[in-house]
Amino acid sequence: MNRILSTFLCFFMVSLVHSQIHEVGLFAGGANFIGDVGRTNYVYPNAPAIGIVYKWNRSPRHAWRASFTVGELIGKDTDSKSPGREQRGYEFHNTVKELSLGLEFNFFDFDLHQLDRQITPYIYGGLSYFRYDSKYVRNSKTEDAGGNNSLAIPMVVGVKSNITPHLVLGFEVGARYTFEDDLDGSSPSQDKYPGLKFGNTTNKDWYVFSGFTLTYTFGNSPCYCQD
Repeated sequence: MNRILSTFLCFFMVSLVHSQIHEVGLFAGGANFIGDVGRTNYVYPNAPAIGIVYKWNRSPRHAWRASFTVGELIGKDTDSKSPGREQRGYEFHNTVKELSLGLEFNFFDFDLHQLDRQITPYIYGGLSYFRYDSKYVRNSKTEDAGGNNSLAIPMVVGVKSNITPHLVLGFEVGARYTFEDDLDGSSPSQDKYPGLKFGNTTNKDWYVFSGFTLTYTFGNSPCYCQD
């Protein structure tokens, strides 16, 4: 019985220590917008995005993740390959400040205690809370309608590798589906700006962050029970 108890406590302590592995670092890359103004490319970063990332690795396969990212969104109809948009000629500029929380899942084991080079694809999902400026278009000119807060659903795919014993480098592309349609001014409040809607009013706006993450790992190394 004592041996069984000792074995159980050993595995419990190893699991507990593994759960204390943390990562903190930076995200740097670009942002692009998908909506009723500008290009229709899904991934086409044309403005900067930068942020901070924190991960709490619960196992070699998954981690709780939090991030704060600031990205610029720029849309110009003159950059679009759609003749209708090119002729219309609208453009806008917005700034998104996003706090995102969720779960990151590794396709392969990614044990931060191992010194050997590891690489794995991963996906991330959760919920994002972001702040932006509502827009409206009047007389072909885009104007601010005031700040607004909303929610988005992040859908991220990436690949990462440990480049040193304490540094992990990753590259990811993450689309955010928002519940708003006024980041580009195409669907302002009809109470304040009646008759100013344009474009496809049934589709919501998207924005995408693409770039690199560089995180520093820290936490206790695992212990091993002796017979």
